[in-house]
Amino acid sequence: MAALLGLLLVGCGEAATDQPVRITEDERAYGAEQHVALLAEFGGAYQAEEARYVATIGERMASAAGLEGQCSFTLVNSDVVNAFAVPGCFIYVTRGLVAIVGSEAELASVLGHELGHIAARHAQRQERRSLWRRLGVIAVGLSGSERLTRLAGRAAQFFTLRYSRGQEYAADDHGIRYLQHAGYDVHAAAAMLAALGRQERYMSARAGRDSARGIPEWALSHPLTQHRIDRAGATADATGLADDALPENTDAYLSEIDGLLYGDDPEQGFVTGRRFAHPVMRVTFEAPPGFTLTNSPQTIRLQGPGGIVGEFGGGALPPGGLDRYAELLAQQTAGDVPAEVAAAERTAVNGTQAVLLQMRLAVRQGTVPVAIAVYDGGDGQAYHMVVISPPADANAAPVLALIRSFRRLSAAEAAQLRPRIVRVVQVGPADTASTLISRMADSTPAALFELLNGKSAGQPLRPGERVKLVTYDEES
Repeated sequence: MAALLGLLLVGCGEAATDQPVRITEDERAYGAEQHVALLAEFGGAYQAEEARYVATIGERMASAAGLEGQCSFTLVNSDVVNAFAVPGCFIYVTRGLVAIVGSEAELASVLGHELGHIAARHAQRQERRSLWRRLGVIAVGLSGSERLTRLAGRAAQFFTLRYSRGQEYAADDHGIRYLQHAGYDVHAAAAMLAALGRQERYMSARAGRDSARGIPEWALSHPLTQHRIDRAGATADATGLADDALPENTDAYLSEIDGLLYGDDPEQGFVTGRRFAHPVMRVTFEAPPGFTLTNSPQTIRLQGPGGIVGEFGGGALPPGGLDRYAELLAQQTAGDVPAEVAAAERTAVNGTQAVLLQMRLAVRQGTVPVAIAVYDGGDGQAYHMVVISPPADANAAPVLALIRSFRRLSAAEAAQLRPRIVRVVQVGPADTASTLISRMADSTPAALFELLNGKSAGQPLRPGERVKLVTYDEES
């Protein structure tokens, strides 16, 4: 797994070159192999006109980076604000990030930064010791269990990667030079980083959002500081080009993202803070403070304090019902790792029949507790949680609280879960920021308006300018 982590998400470099870059056949084959798995892990491809738009901008930036015709650009169907690159020049950007940037040039700066990783071939991860600390001791001793390795690997790949300061600065420099070569405003990189700063403030302001998910994921793997924002501005100034000397293509960007899905895809359910709810499955659960939930097409990834990792998923009930489902899940979870079932209980969780198992796995570092819960979903379906904890029992209470928070949704509760979209509107003569904010479908509408538009409720708007709102999709 360490070898995979060393290759999967590409780091940044020290110096760029103006010479064309050639992606090797081995690199391309590796990236193609990872592509399907990555899309399944991170939300799938977003199949809409916006995907073509992202690919077009990406190819323009790839040409500026000396990578013309060698890269693949994918818009990922996830509200998480993130972008990453895989060897072979496979570049991914989420629709969550596309929604918060303010112009085509800002989006191009994100893609340029990731292309900088590829151009300099910085594939070695430098913080593996930090990685294992963040996962506790869970991942270190696991062998012979595909599920446990996958759970540990998810947390590692998605939440814990870090880049050095020098690497980030070099990638910023790459991206700014690529912006200039592609004919975009070089000051867009600093503006994009400022947008990520607004995202951080927005997430802190949201009701029910605790500090465990207080910064956007792009900033977790690409550390965001005010000094870095200032440095990007100074690098742009050093080109001798004034702000807006080259186009940002704001109107084109706004036209393209009008109608973009915002937040969770209803087919994957909704994550709101620490709560997950699915309108079709009609199930919900809420994690204790300190946990984060991340949506994906197949499962909900769980990460808690002290190295807790887990998943929520489901499947068809086999012959033998809940007990057999729990038995098979326990076998898949343990794999070849020696395991002991410490406790098994048939019970009801908020009116739903359930089987709860407590297992202990023997690994090199000691004994690792694993909690398994299987819930009767009706109509021959079941749902489950698998939660792995560090060896100490200090986290037993929050894990139990998580497991016992599962319940079925009423029809009325499910009907309230509706998709939202980005709607671009033109400011009318009588419009103010406050009147437009009142149209936002969000628990913190003023904070979301400022995030999307870079304007607070008290700032004046110019009649005729276009702003982004988030509203419910009337067609849903």
